[in-house]
Amino acid sequence: MTALTQSYVHGASDKPLLGETVGQLLDRMAAEGPDRPALVTRHQNVRWSYAELRDRANDLACGLIALGLNPGERIGIWSPNNSEWVLTQFATAKAGLILVNINPAYRAHEFEYAMNKVGCKALILAPGFKGNDYLATLRSLAPELDAASPGRLMSTRLPSLKIVIRLGDEKSSGMHNFADVAKPASPAQLAELAKLESTLQFDDPINIQFTSGTTGAPKGATLTHHNIVNNGYFIGEAMRLTPADRLCIPVPYYHCFGMVLGNLACVTHGSCMVSPSEGFDPLAVLETVQAERCTGLHGVPTMFIAILGHPEFKRFDLSTLRTGIMAGSPCPVEVMRRVNSEMHMSEVTIAYGMTETSPVSFQSAYNDPLERRVSTVGRIQPHIEVKIVDNEGRIVPPGTPGELLTRGYCVMRGYWGDPEGTRKAIDEARFMHTGDLATLDAEGYCNIVGRIKDVVIRGGENIYPREIEEFLYTHPAIADVQAFGVPDKHYGEQLCVWIKLKNDAKLSEEEVAAYCRASIAHYKAPKYVRFVDEFPMTVTGKAQKFIMREKMIAELGLAEERTA
Repeated sequence: MTALTQSYVHGASDKPLLGETVGQLLDRMAAEGPDRPALVTRHQNVRWSYAELRDRANDLACGLIALGLNPGERIGIWSPNNSEWVLTQFATAKAGLILVNINPAYRAHEFEYAMNKVGCKALILAPGFKGNDYLATLRSLAPELDAASPGRLMSTRLPSLKIVIRLGDEKSSGMHNFADVAKPASPAQLAELAKLESTLQFDDPINIQFTSGTTGAPKGATLTHHNIVNNGYFIGEAMRLTPADRLCIPVPYYHCFGMVLGNLACVTHGSCMVSPSEGFDPLAVLETVQAERCTGLHGVPTMFIAILGHPEFKRFDLSTLRTGIMAGSPCPVEVMRRVNSEMHMSEVTIAYGMTETSPVSFQSAYNDPLERRVSTVGRIQPHIEVKIVDNEGRIVPPGTPGELLTRGYCVMRGYWGDPEGTRKAIDEARFMHTGDLATLDAEGYCNIVGRIKDVVIRGGENIYPREIEEFLYTHPAIADVQAFGVPDKHYGEQLCVWIKLKNDAKLSEEEVAAYCRASIAHYKAPKYVRFVDEFPMTVTGKAQKFIMREKMIAELGLAEERTA
């Protein structure tokens, strides 16, 4: 590869993009290997072949159409990981419906906002998850359900919602049961479905996923068949997936990590999706990998840290593991090394992206040198372009930090019902502005320096929290760390770190400061150090630094100094 002279890369490839809808993809894989294992959901004792997954998806698609749902209409799913979620992902695509992923952690206010923002006509929901009673929340917003006939809801607060489908065997007023909707379809229904599928186009919107909304109301990133089928395919290519692979997927399906990097990476390669539990449980992951002879495992760094730190870790045989993805947040170097050696994941890859880009744009290769796989997010994915620009929008030289912009098949259609937000995110040249600070080296490897909004500016010096985190991970007593800025009257901002210690380890604030002073510039040493047992986290395992910042501001009695 020719050394870069500017921070611009494009993914040249001899492998063409797939021109398929999600439904066409599933039909093709079922035809190629009908008896291959497609889905194992251990907590439900479900084992489906590709032919069974296709047939069940067809049945559910016909059932949804029979309820009066038409192509282009939105149907929400509010549920933890289960086989019904996977079935819904493929059935809605076959019926031309737009699946709206509802975060399992949402409460009433967020749920109401999401449903109304995109105008969901139907909703599939579980009874609840982790103390969050979904049925009670729905009834509080739509008390009209109790008197409504199933499929004929007229709600004041959820005016678009007409059809509610609940999981489980119990009956609920105003709701259909999932099993009834998914019952075997008639030959006439299947013929109508085939006719409908022939009209669907791969550029049709198929999925809406809400961004985290940490800086305002969540935005509905609208993705197409083309976006997610191709991203799943090239992710699987980077992992060298084959029909012999069995991928353990403990990350949530509602997020791109689960449904694209997990489900679609598998289905595009005829591999088996393996679900260990409804939500992340390190012991369930260990048990599943051993029992199902999994060859791959996905997770965010905090999940791998929990798995490696489990008291029974050494009891399990993980020798079948080969590959997987660590993504979702910065991947600590030391954790990556342990995953390589102690979990036998010699070909584990790092992936980087965002929901709005379907999501992956950079991924390390299975044979990248170890130092590249533990210090970068790899190189550009096929058929995608990236440039890194300064504040004026000019491409910067290699090695210079700037904002990462992405263009290509992976970029979303836009934010649903938000043309202004879409214009701000996607410029006239169709580059998606990620808000991430990154560098490209001369060989095209990308390093994510941090979020633009996360950069700590101390007395005019820029401090990148990830650099400090990576350094502190090298301390033998530290299991996990999060760095962020807090206001300071004199310097504008000061650095604060929250630290989780390894089991039985001891460390003082002064020892942390001394460790920093010995090896990094004085201005990068944290002024504030807190030892904690847990970090505030999203469902996908991302640490919520804005909450930590707010808590420290309150604890220290600090005033907000920065306005930018």
